[in-house]
Amino acid sequence: MRIGYFQFTPRFGEVSQNLDRVVETLAQAEADLVVLPELCASGYQFVSQQEAIALSEPVPDGPTTQRLIALAKKRRMVIVAGLPERAGVACYNSAVIVGPSGFIGCYRKTHLFFEETLFFTPGDTGFQVWDIGPAKIGAMICFDWYYPEAARTLALKGADIICHPSNLILPNCPDSMPVRCLENRVFAVTANRTGSEARSGKDQLTFIGNSEVVAPRGTILHRAPRDQEELYIVEIDPADARNKALTPYNDLLRDRRESLYR
Repeated sequence: MRIGYFQFTPRFGEVSQNLDRVVETLAQAEADLVVLPELCASGYQFVSQQEAIALSEPVPDGPTTQRLIALAKKRRMVIVAGLPERAGVACYNSAVIVGPSGFIGCYRKTHLFFEETLFFTPGDTGFQVWDIGPAKIGAMICFDWYYPEAARTLALKGADIICHPSNLILPNCPDSMPVRCLENRVFAVTANRTGSEARSGKDQLTFIGNSEVVAPRGTILHRAPRDQEELYIVEIDPADARNKALTPYNDLLRDRRESLYR
């Protein structure tokens, strides 16, 4: 199975142009699964609730999801991409999962970071797993990595690969995801963005790049530069995530003593 990410610099509010960039780049990709950054079509640094509402879209009928579905069908790949979702009066920081057969699912970010709490409603989907054929995948978004329960829940539900759209500004995640993979024996694809945003006099946010693909034993298969756009695809065997044996006597998930964790 061929999996990877596209790390790039979205321009705030230029949804159509950002999607043009995605379509143009993924036209060169031979992949089964590609992960895009958090809020990859809209940009990140909102300055008002009205702005968040204006850029949010329904899922799956909104233009961003529909365009990603068309791309996934044409390229015969699964795409996981972040976008602002509008559902009734609520706006969510969401990720859509689309594939050759169309819309697969949507995850709404559970743990909101910094000023996201001003513009988005905390997610209510819980952590879900989807069977895409060669693998089972789960999704979490950016700051969710800070909570070990997120990755562990996906592993317990059978995820082979954690898809992790991100807009990381703190430095810790790239070196922490190998631990998340090691402690759950899963693959992970963290797709971060590059560039910076400083809108309407707000402090500048600088995104750290360093997107990466990590294997179940914590090996970093590839890590992107901090400040360059990059499409990267690597071949993996998803079955490597299904062997949870640590020794002949220890199984990572079987040996959990859940009754003592409360």
